[in-house]
Amino acid sequence: MTPPPGLPGALAVLVSVIGGYLLGSVPVAVLVARAHGLDPREAGDRNPGFWNVMELLGRRAAVPVFAGDMLKGALAGLLALAVTGGRLTWPGGVTAAGAVPVYLAVAAAMAGHAWPVFAGFRGGRSVLTFAGGFAVICPPAFLLGVAALVVTTLVTRSFAAGARVGVFGLPVLQLLLAPAGYVAATGALMCLIGLRFGQASRAGRTSRPS
Repeated sequence: MTPPPGLPGALAVLVSVIGGYLLGSVPVAVLVARAHGLDPREAGDRNPGFWNVMELLGRRAAVPVFAGDMLKGALAGLLALAVTGGRLTWPGGVTAAGAVPVYLAVAAAMAGHAWPVFAGFRGGRSVLTFAGGFAVICPPAFLLGVAALVVTTLVTRSFAAGARVGVFGLPVLQLLLAPAGYVAATGALMCLIGLRFGQASRAGRTSRPS
């Protein structure tokens, strides 16, 4: 089936980036936690994300955070596909025509999650938003990543270990299915996660009494 025609190139990129950033800026963890009477940016490790909400409020409260943060990345990628008229192929994932806008939209969603305009620019580390966006970028590699997460969790009895293997193994799995240039772009997205972890580490050190 031929995809519907998209917007002109520059406009499509602009819509993808702005839309991705606004989607990423929805502070799911803050909204969920506030419904339970607390602000995750002021409790626990102060990261407004799934792990902190789970530690503070339990798994049931954290489920909508997990789903919402992933959905932000996925919707950003799908928005870019829609406005560019791009499509997905099996097994490689997003095609060349839509690759740049999709990657930019996912990057913008990750930036929105990290520095959300709707939450005082105090956001999280963008791991789940990245994972949701990657589900659009390369669905088969994403499914393999989910399988790796499940197997590792069962073997180690640690969801945290499974999540690390599943998420950070995605570029390796993508390399089996897609061109190396796409894998490099995925690595660039993951650099933002590294940046956020580095910022959190520095903030933790400076907040400790000397």
